[in-house]
Amino acid sequence: MSKPKILFMGTPDFSVPSLKMLISHGHSIVGVMTQPDRPKGRGQTVSPTPVKVVGEHHHLTVFQPDKLRSPECLDLFRTLSPDLVIVAAFGQVLPREMIEGPGMGCINVHPSLLPKYRGAAPINWSLIRGETKTGVTIMLMDEGLDTGDILTQEKTMIGPDETFGMLYDRLAKMGAELLLKTIELMQHGAVRRISQDASAATYAPRLKKEDGLIRWDSGVDGIVNLVRGLSPVPGAYTFFRGKKMKVFSATGEVAPVRGKVGEIGRKRGKGLPVTARNGFVFLKDVQLENKKRMSVHDFLRGSPVSSGDTLG
Repeated sequence: MSKPKILFMGTPDFSVPSLKMLISHGHSIVGVMTQPDRPKGRGQTVSPTPVKVVGEHHHLTVFQPDKLRSPECLDLFRTLSPDLVIVAAFGQVLPREMIEGPGMGCINVHPSLLPKYRGAAPINWSLIRGETKTGVTIMLMDEGLDTGDILTQEKTMIGPDETFGMLYDRLAKMGAELLLKTIELMQHGAVRRISQDASAATYAPRLKKEDGLIRWDSGVDGIVNLVRGLSPVPGAYTFFRGKKMKVFSATGEVAPVRGKVGEIGRKRGKGLPVTARNGFVFLKDVQLENKKRMSVHDFLRGSPVSSGDTLG
């Protein structure tokens, strides 16, 4: 059985394992679409996307349209005439023609157990909200927000100390493996479409800056989960002596508390203790504004804490 002509659409590191999996198994990739090069980092150096780097390394034809709905991009799509479109964290809404035009359809690698966590930031929000399991879904796309039929799905438990960065990498690899299995099932007509239960849907909207603010009057578990869900990027944050401080690692302990929330304690065997509503959060890995990321031990050597100091 001949392999379908595939148009691959993806942009960040999450997309890379899926593209590499297709390449390593000899799939016919007629083109790779990714976002335009953007300025990155403090120096705002214009950099290619991770997908572009991989595509060009393997001598694939890479396209970087500003707008998918432009006449030029749609003409290009018709010229490529793919049998199957695969989307893995592309970053733009697809026009109907790209979704409905290919004979085998347009499928998406989504890092959640749909219909839970539809939207732009499913990995972050699953951690922030304290989920203990997640997974990947290969979905047949439609014009809704992650509302298409489920083709395949695989579950995994979330480790108690797993951060966004760790889970992101793990689900990217899981998604690539499940994508390959799904294509094989589709080729043999053995895939079964399952409609999503809209009543069970939850949402994972794009993160806003204020979502990362640590509110010390929250419970210990909620604060630790926020830190995990935003580490290493974009980073949960608080304020120390008027300067922004990012927190990358923390543990918590539920216990009776005295004093005000946000107050820094003295005992530091587990990290720098900060009073929360129902216990203490121990900061382990931080970054003060205009400084490097460092252990809390190194932070305290350069920024001694006085009695009564507070965060927030």
